[in-house]
Amino acid sequence: NKDVTEAINKVAAAYDCKIVEGVLSHQLKQFVIDGNKVIISVSNPDTKVDEFEFEENEVYAIDIVTSTGEGKPKLLDEKQTTVYKRAADKNYHLKMKASKKRARLGLVECVNHELLQPYPVLHEKLGDYAAHIKFTVLLMPNGSDRITSHSLQELQPTKTIDDPEIKAWLALGTKTKKKGGGKKKKGKKDTESAETEPMDATTNGTES
Repeated sequence: NKDVTEAINKVAAAYDCKIVEGVLSHQLKQFVIDGNKVIISVSNPDTKVDEFEFEENEVYAIDIVTSTGEGKPKLLDEKQTTVYKRAADKNYHLKMKASKKRARLGLVECVNHELLQPYPVLHEKLGDYAAHIKFTVLLMPNGSDRITSHSLQELQPTKTIDDPEIKAWLALGTKTKKKGGGKKKKGKKDTESAETEPMDATTNGTES
């Protein structure tokens, strides 16, 4: 995971951008969107993750946010938050009667008791631009496979990449073609011809 973090930041720097701090990519499991294996976008003393090696048949949600600014967006208004994640390991029954009838009051009580985890809306400085890309990757025995796509704007970068290592990364595909293929089913005509066609005795009853 450390190599992925370094690669993401190296590519962003080549385009004069910075990776937004605090964004994490997680391993995915059934009913779990934030597994224990984590890829951090920007390494810093305040946020650290354990190093690990990728293994076959794992699934990851790669989350990348870049910025033309400092890469340190801030929360301006908590009321802008409309997306929450249910903490599956937490149980709590709402105590306030109003919380059961009014959504806003119910959200506050659920957040205070860690039943819901908010995904806040962050803001960069005025004049800076940010881009967010997220996709799911399967780590299969024959290579990585991106199973969710994203439509990119038809914009041409103003920077040209000269680093040969980055050029090699950008040239890599995210989907590995399967080798070979399944056996073709014989049609009715093929089956009939195989039954009537005499076998060659020189090949021990098999055709080459």
